[in-house]
This record gives sequence, structure tokens and C-alpha cells, in this order.
Amino acid sequence: MTPAALDPVLPRLSRSANHGTLWFATAAALAATRTPRARRAATRGLASLGLASLTVTALGKRTARHPRPAPAPIPLPLIRQPTRRSITSAFPSGHAASAAAFATGVALESPGWGTVVAPVAASVALSRVRSGAHFPSDVLTGVALGVGAAFAVRGLVPTRGQVAPPARPRAEVPALPDGEGLVLVANTAAGSAERARALRDALPRAEIVECEPSDVPAELEKAATRARVLGVCGGDGTVNAAAGVALRFRLPLAVLPGGTLNHFAYDLGIEDVRDLAGALRAGEAVRVDVGRYSCGGKHGVFLNTCSVGVYPELVRERERWSHRIGGWPAGVVAALRVLRADRHPLEAEFQGRTRPLWLLFAGNGTYHRMGLASGRRRDLADGQLDVRVVHGGRRPAVRLLAAALAGPLTRSPAHAAVQVGRLRLDHVAPGTLLAYDGEVIEVEGRVTLEKLPEALTVYRPIPPD
Repeated sequence: MTPAALDPVLPRLSRSANHGTLWFATAAALAATRTPRARRAATRGLASLGLASLTVTALGKRTARHPRPAPAPIPLPLIRQPTRRSITSAFPSGHAASAAAFATGVALESPGWGTVVAPVAASVALSRVRSGAHFPSDVLTGVALGVGAAFAVRGLVPTRGQVAPPARPRAEVPALPDGEGLVLVANTAAGSAERARALRDALPRAEIVECEPSDVPAELEKAATRARVLGVCGGDGTVNAAAGVALRFRLPLAVLPGGTLNHFAYDLGIEDVRDLAGALRAGEAVRVDVGRYSCGGKHGVFLNTCSVGVYPELVRERERWSHRIGGWPAGVVAALRVLRADRHPLEAEFQGRTRPLWLLFAGNGTYHRMGLASGRRRDLADGQLDVRVVHGGRRPAVRLLAAALAGPLTRSPAHAAVQVGRLRLDHVAPGTLLAYDGEVIEVEGRVTLEKLPEALTVYRPIPPD
């Protein structure tokens, strides 16, 4: 299609991009797909657009005063005439910069969505020349600034592909071209049934078992007796249960994210059916570490985190409110109620000293983040427990905030951080709560946390060398 053939469309497209309206609407549409990759692409696109707009305004139009193109001596067709001529500098084109920044940001996070957005962005840039609002040099400079802004954002916040966990140590697993030998248990309460059925379409000979949360443990046990590969679709708690069964039966595990957070699957590099189906067809898998807790006769494993102190109390309080007001509001209410109590939820012997603790967090692998907020793990087989401690004291909310702002600093009156292979807590008071992968139990006495190095085999796509 020639540029002239687009003349009926380009002016409307250009106007829709005023003040970034077109790109905000596009970002909303991407987010509405409810896929993690699309949501990240939308966020990165908007962040790139914001930086490009700031750059154009602060460094471009304020320093270079270039006039707009003069009106053509022969009147343009009505549809190609701008309805209002801007009085700002023509150099560089803000519309072109915003379009290029958004499209590049989206493409860096999701090449697939980038190919959808790129033609629209190119049309907006072209419309600025066809309408007579800019010289070609204005548009080309704007495009260059927009692309540069997107790469600058990527330098500050790497894309998920840049920080993918290393594909090691590799494991020998069966390739399942059509899914035969895979038995996947899907927790229907996690909203995962649709994804499980999509996997069945991709791997038609896979067996899919859909069940309620209360039936998940029993169905996993039964599935393990007849499966070559044990599969699971659900949230982190469901995946935790499947990992325990896979360890006992010495089966490789296939994880399809189907919950709210899906930390383990995403850190593994599996976000959707396409990722998992590709790994199963090709027989691609790695071995990963597993964390284990034990206390008296209680023991279990964790794939993400294990914690005692204020966080388990917050989890229990959130569950109490979530059915009434929803997940996120319940989290806010729970945090306010737990922190307002102004008491030490835990007192235990840690590193040879008995002390009050607000929180002890142990991650299965090193989390790369600022403070105590969950971040990403770049290596799922590093042999380390990432231990973060917030010491007890007055003003719990202030101390927790200070610990979060302290980041990786290990010398802080409020916050300590160490990486160890094994950890022991003694003299834990009866009734103390321990949370692991979103589940909560009561512990007392001696609590031991340790690593099981490379204990679990899991399917994941392995990029070419």
C-alpha cells in the first residue's frame, strides 16, 4: 500500500496519538490479555514513552527552535491538511519519538507483540510528514530518540530474557512430542483449567486431570503412579505439593503457571503453554535446588521462600479477609493490623544469640532485589539459602521500611542478610507461624532450614548456545 493510499487514515491516526492517547489505549489492550509477557511489554512501552517525551521536551524542543514546514503553495487535499498548526518547535517530532519508544519498548519485551505495534507506530511517524506537520529530518530524529529511550530503559531495568536463569545443570528427560506419558493435575480453583486445556490442544496425548484444591494431593499421588512425567497447573502452593510428590517418586516435573504469582514457574522461564509445550516436545530440562524445613515431626519442601515472624501472620490475616474484600485490599488490611500490634511475633536463637525478630526470610536461591520485596532468582541451582532478617524493636513499620530500603546491605541495625546452605533456629516459641510457598503451619522448638542441591528435575525451554 502506497503512502497516498493511507491518506484517509493517517490524519485520524496522528490525532489519536496526541498526548500519547493511542499508546495508553494500546497498553491497556495488551494488559487486558492477562498474559505476563503482554503486561510487561505494555509497562515497558509506557516507561519508554515517558522517557522519550521527557527527552524531547527537555533537550529537544527547548534547545532547538526549528520552524514548521511552510504551507504548500498548492493547497493539500482536505484530508491531508492539519486541523491546527502547532506553534512549538518542529524539531524533533514528539509524535514520532513517542511512537518509536513505545513500539521498541514493547518489542524488546515481546517480539511477537512488537510486530503488531510496529506498523501502527510507523504509520504515526509517516503521518507527521504527510500532513505537513514536520520535515522528514524531524521525524527521523524523533524516531532515533524514541528508540534510544527504549534501550535506555532496558539498561536500567533488564528484560526478562536478559536475566533468564542459566540453562544448567541440564538433565536427561524423555521427549514427549505429542504429550504421551504426561499426566498433569490442574487446580481448578486457581483459574487454571483454561490453560490446562490449551496444553491438551498442544499435546493431544497428554492426560489432564482437573480437580478441586482439596483433591489435589490425592490426585497428584495417583498421577505419579502412572506417569513418565508429572505435570501440575496451579499456583505456588499447588506446585509445591507436586514437587514433593515428584521428589518421592523420582519423576521429572512439568510446571504450567496457573495461579496469581507463579514465582517458581516465571523464574524457571516458563510463562505460558507455548514455553512448556516446547520444552516437553524437545525433552529440555534442568535440575534445580529444593529447600527443606523440619521441626520435630513436621517437615516439607519449599521452592520459593520459607519465613517466620511477621510475614506468616500477615498471610493468615490476609486469608481471613480476602474472601470478604478481595486479595489486594485484604493484603493492605492485614499489613496494617499486624504492624499496628507493635509486638515481636518471634523470639529465637539466631547465629548464637537469642533475640526478638520481626521477620526471618529464607529464599531457595539468591533473590536479586532491593530490600525484602521478592525479586528474581538468576540461578535456581546455586546451593544457597538467601536469608534476610529484620531484628525486633519498637516501631515495627519503620524498621521494616528501613530494612526494605537497606537493600543488600548486611551491616544494619535493623536488617541482616547472609547466604548459607543450612540454618537452624532454636527455642522457637510454641504457636509460632511458619510460611512456605504461601502455606502456613505452626512450629516450636528447633526449626531447621536446609538445601537439597539439584534435587528436582524440571522441564524448561533451553535457548540455543
